[in-house]
Amino acid sequence: MKLLEDRIRTEGIVKNGDILRVDSFLNHQMDVSLFREMAREWKRRFADAEVNKILTIEASGIGLACVAAEEFDCRVVFAKKTAGNNMDAEMYTTKIISFTKGKVFDVVVSKRFLKPGDRVLILDDFLANGCALLGLMDLVKQSGATLVGCGVAIEKGFQEGGKRIREMGVRLESLAIIDSMEGGELAFRSEE
Repeated sequence: MKLLEDRIRTEGIVKNGDILRVDSFLNHQMDVSLFREMAREWKRRFADAEVNKILTIEASGIGLACVAAEEFDCRVVFAKKTAGNNMDAEMYTTKIISFTKGKVFDVVVSKRFLKPGDRVLILDDFLANGCALLGLMDLVKQSGATLVGCGVAIEKGFQEGGKRIREMGVRLESLAIIDSMEGGELAFRSEE
């Protein structure tokens, strides 16, 4: 998606060779008009999927998922990294290793919000090693819902996550795929 790639080129900051900061428009300060265009693109790509629920993880995926839910006319469920006192006793749970935080999170979703009849689209801001998506996919599997695919804003194509997910036969739609960030220079994969 050229619009997203242009924003990454102009506002993205490469740090330490493998960290890309896009906090000025994606995951700290949010450009909702950009999110709307991204949501329209996911809707176009998943138009045949009959999505009735979007699943994401707190916190960075929530904004994207909410805007996308307007396009899909469905609800958003976000996996929580901590189960508070106000959570249901019956939850699906999985472990996710955060690439950027270098930490393992126990992630939970109430069993009331994912059911066997649901057709779930997972959305997230980044895909690096795939741990977040794999964890969310595990929650969908536990619930008996149908995973229709995964949508990612930015995929680091030089890391293993995207390859791993695709090899599992999961439909993965990344709006921008970065093949290299060497020397602070971004190289994007051209759309096929």
